[in-house]
Amino acid sequence: MTVLQDSPFVRACRGLPVPHTPVWFMRQAGRSLPEYRKIREGIPMLESCRRPELVTEITLQPVRRHNVDAAILYSDIVVPIAAAGVDLDIVPGTGPVVADPIRTAADLARLRPITVDDVDYVAEAVRLLVAELGATPLIGFAGAPFTLASYLIEGGPSRTYLKTKAMMYGDPQLWNALLARLAEITLAFLRIQIDAGVSAVQLFDSWAGALSEADYRQFVMPHSASVLRGLADAGVPRIHFGVGTGVLLEAMGEAGADVVGVDWRTPLDVATKRIGPDRSVQGNLDPAILFAGWDVVEREARRVLAQGGATPGHVFNLGHGVMPETDPEILTRLTALVHEVTA
Repeated sequence: MTVLQDSPFVRACRGLPVPHTPVWFMRQAGRSLPEYRKIREGIPMLESCRRPELVTEITLQPVRRHNVDAAILYSDIVVPIAAAGVDLDIVPGTGPVVADPIRTAADLARLRPITVDDVDYVAEAVRLLVAELGATPLIGFAGAPFTLASYLIEGGPSRTYLKTKAMMYGDPQLWNALLARLAEITLAFLRIQIDAGVSAVQLFDSWAGALSEADYRQFVMPHSASVLRGLADAGVPRIHFGVGTGVLLEAMGEAGADVVGVDWRTPLDVATKRIGPDRSVQGNLDPAILFAGWDVVEREARRVLAQGGATPGHVFNLGHGVMPETDPEILTRLTALVHEVTA
């Protein structure tokens, strides 16, 4: 395993001095890049995640174009649950759609543990990428148990999470059994990526912001913590990110991450007071600002960097993923600006 311990990205994750603030962008490999749209033409999303050569090329595109400090594996959070036997598809314009949602204990039996053989294409892609990337670290990732559960229970994306919360409150036994199974799958999936050579991992709890802090601590945090705890001896930084999680930041830090990702709603200096002095932060420029003209982008980026200076370690990122309509040139300029301002 080659963790690039001296890269600015890994050093910032660990709260060590850096030559400049490292920067990467969530969804940096994807629809904002014309070269991505061209190479993906006619290939369904899940299929594209299962082709190691294609994954390698897509993952490398933003590193070549933007000169970011880390690559993130091109994949999707539903890849391991599809490998675990769930019949699902990623529908363009909608997202993951599950054919038979999980609503009963009998349904849960369909969700089996995974081994490296189930996702050998992911391990292969990581090995190819580590060889290509050289001194640039590769971030592996997975969906956190709550976010995966919400797709499995709702049958697809949801704005209200009614069925998810109904199970959480109404059948806590089934709920905990489902999240424990998902935690096991997620941990295995991240371990496979680490064994293949990623230098850090990010746990995406994208929809945890739908919860109160009390509910998060009772119903969700134990399962995310079991994933993060299971990686404690892996020797790689663990990043934990969710959207709309201002009230959950303290708990998300306690769950066991080395770095807590912060969305654009909470200033980083405020966030770090909630998270505590022993964890780095990642974030948190609003992705919409990239559409407001360069003067605004520069002003807001400098603000984020100033607030990031009050944290134990700062990885510059957006407060959520790159929007498909983003001009890639802005991301290239933004990366250069962050490096220049913080050098």
